[in-house]
Amino acid sequence: MDVSGLVWAGTLVALTAVLLVDLLIIGRRPHEPSVRESSLWVAFYVGLALLFGAGLWLTSGASAAGQFYTGWLTEYSLSVDNLFVFVIIMARFGVPRQYQQKVLLIGIVLALVMRGGFIAAGAALISQFSWVFYIFGAFLIYTAVNLARQGEPDEDEFSENLLIRWSRRALPISKGYDDAKLTTHENGKRLFTPMLIVMIAIGTTDLIFALDSIPAIFGITQEPYLVFTANVFALMGLRQLYFLLGGLLDRLIYLSYGLAVVLGFIGVKLVLEALADNNLPFINGGEHVGWAPHIPIWLSLLVIIGTLGIATAASLIKSSRDRRRELTDARR
Repeated sequence: MDVSGLVWAGTLVALTAVLLVDLLIIGRRPHEPSVRESSLWVAFYVGLALLFGAGLWLTSGASAAGQFYTGWLTEYSLSVDNLFVFVIIMARFGVPRQYQQKVLLIGIVLALVMRGGFIAAGAALISQFSWVFYIFGAFLIYTAVNLARQGEPDEDEFSENLLIRWSRRALPISKGYDDAKLTTHENGKRLFTPMLIVMIAIGTTDLIFALDSIPAIFGITQEPYLVFTANVFALMGLRQLYFLLGGLLDRLIYLSYGLAVVLGFIGVKLVLEALADNNLPFINGGEHVGWAPHIPIWLSLLVIIGTLGIATAASLIKSSRDRRRELTDARR
């Protein structure tokens, strides 16, 4: 794709405007959104992504649109997995429901900034060193194996990282929250509220997830414009999705296994593409590996949709059976 500076600028302005509107809504009235409000916002953001992909189809062809949709779906799925950790953090620090919107929005903004930096770095590396795909692929396969072994995280498994523990010890922290503010006055002293610790926890979590998501999207497309927009659209509406799904997150027990398959698939895809374009002298004498195929984008899209669909359906069936069994046992 040959994306002009004007198109980049227009896209950045439009996406920033959407985020600002979201920010102003929260800043004006922090609250816990209703199911109806959350549903409308999620539908709006998903609709925007679908329209954007349709625009790409008309202006840049089916290949660009297919890469965007596949990348967006992958990143959106990984973003839903982020919500499991957000739920644990909110519960661990006892964040009141009406303040959780602000935490989520700041977390999303931090994720955008971090992913933007990783996208720029990744694009620069790929343009200079094609062998980076070997590293990306190996990292995704390693991440997939770990994700399959660990499954979904729970509150008992959550451990505070070094930065959080240091902040608790070194900073003067108040006992309670004060209208989602980062600082408050207590006994004539200015103190940080627990909200600051929550922000640090969310920010460090975003950093970890960005390390997974960026290699994944580069395994689908190497176009920086598509990588960036797929990530932005995947993060939009995540705040409302958090409240919309609510308890449903606990029922998606097989989502991590589905994501592990997706990440493993993309990792293998990256390694195969690196072999097909190989120029490392210690692999096949520096020549391309003829048997290594380029996996088409349509096949990637089918694998991702199929895997996530099966994982979601299996999760809901399993949780429904477990609930019926619990009800049956309770009646005995």
